[in-house]
Amino acid sequence: MITLHLTQIEVLETAVTTIEARIGDALAPFRAALNLLITMPGLSETAAAVILAEIGDTVSPFPTAGHLVSWAGLCPRLDESAGKRRSTRTRQGAPWLKTTLVQAARAATRRKDGYFHAQFLRLKSRRGPKKAILAVAASMLTDIYHMLPRRRGIPRPGWSVFRTGRPRQGTLDHTTTASASRARR
Repeated sequence: MITLHLTQIEVLETAVTTIEARIGDALAPFRAALNLLITMPGLSETAAAVILAEIGDTVSPFPTAGHLVSWAGLCPRLDESAGKRRSTRTRQGAPWLKTTLVQAARAATRRKDGYFHAQFLRLKSRRGPKKAILAVAASMLTDIYHMLPRRRGIPRPGWSVFRTGRPRQGTLDHTTTASASRARR
């Protein structure tokens, strides 16, 4: 019985290796875009490959980032009439892309002192953890929309921007700090 299980494991491992090699060959023309997406917190090579497979390496079919986020199904509905708020459930969207981005958003929020972690904590207190994760996934997709055509990363502020509402004290010059302290007196 053990040898039967071991041979099945070997067959499955060779099948996985073969499929990964075929995926690597198919991704060869998109290697630059894949390497760019991997630099984003929370995105692994597999997640970046899924994103590229779903939206491509150009985002020209989508006029704005909002169109892409809506197509992916990451934006909540705004359904209000006569002061009554109805359901804000998200629509179905692209199932592979939405699932991958939500998983990547969960990974990105675990990185302390990062923008996505701060955004998640800020939104979680008001909207709940599920809506906050969808908002982080939408932010990640918006960043991807802007990264791919420019072929460069997007600088994000850290945790200090959300905590204090302004950049860290070390980033301000001395004249600004001195004039701000005089204004407080």
